[in-house]
Amino acid sequence: MRSVDPMEGYRPARRRRGVVRKEMPLWQELPLLLVVAFCLAVLIRTFLVQAFYIPSGSMENTLLIKDRVLVNKVVYDMRDPLRGEVVVFRGTDDWAPEVTEEVSNTFLAKLGRTVGDLVGVSRPGERDFIKRVIGLPGDKVACCDSGGRITVNGVGIDEAYIAEGFNSDLSQPPIAGQCTSRRFNEVTVPEGQMFVMGDHRSVSQDARCQGPVPIENVIGRAFVVVWPSERFTSLDVPDVWRQFAEQYPSAAAAHPIPVREERPVVATNVLPLLFGVVLSARSGMSLWTRRRRLRA
Repeated sequence: MRSVDPMEGYRPARRRRGVVRKEMPLWQELPLLLVVAFCLAVLIRTFLVQAFYIPSGSMENTLLIKDRVLVNKVVYDMRDPLRGEVVVFRGTDDWAPEVTEEVSNTFLAKLGRTVGDLVGVSRPGERDFIKRVIGLPGDKVACCDSGGRITVNGVGIDEAYIAEGFNSDLSQPPIAGQCTSRRFNEVTVPEGQMFVMGDHRSVSQDARCQGPVPIENVIGRAFVVVWPSERFTSLDVPDVWRQFAEQYPSAAAAHPIPVREERPVVATNVLPLLFGVVLSARSGMSLWTRRRRLRA
């Protein structure tokens, strides 16, 4: 009787032929990666975080001229502004530019400004300002109490972040349209607006003389100083404002902050696109790295 070979009739499975992709030359791949990186920078600048150049001394000594801060552009899609936060916003027509500098109009200069604006490293526009939030809708803001302090809803605020000699003149009477005096009459912040002031009160042109600012004009919250490197620091809410918020959590229920409904699409539409771009860039870089290793 013939024994049966257990391997009889067995045929090894054929190997699938792998799809060989044509390698992209480095001179073609590198520009592609640069384009992806540029698009990524534009998306980040437009929807998430933007670098902001400090052009004036209105926020000294918290922020100095030529400092660069990072601005969170999505934080106020999730919550309202808080007193004590440093915010970047677009001023109304009543707000005069703090710094007007002559700029070159050569082709290269215009091209540099355009590219810089796209990726968020250019200087701000004339209507872009950076100040500290002092009052929210319904708050009553005035100056001064018996100690020379600003008051919010009748409560004096000890602003330790104002450096000595940087406060405005207490003896000078208020002058309409000017912020040279520390004194100003009580202002009730209108619905949907905020009262902002610079930390260098003697030079800052702010809500004292130019009026409150619509909250919808806010670009974002400045949360960290990134340049120069020796001045790297976070821009946290001062303790005095934290304590004030704990004791007086709401300005007035009759003056709610309006909800901006058009920007939450960032989270649902833009972030998946941004995630896809990141994955594409990482895949391209990994493929390039593997090729270089194989060639080596």
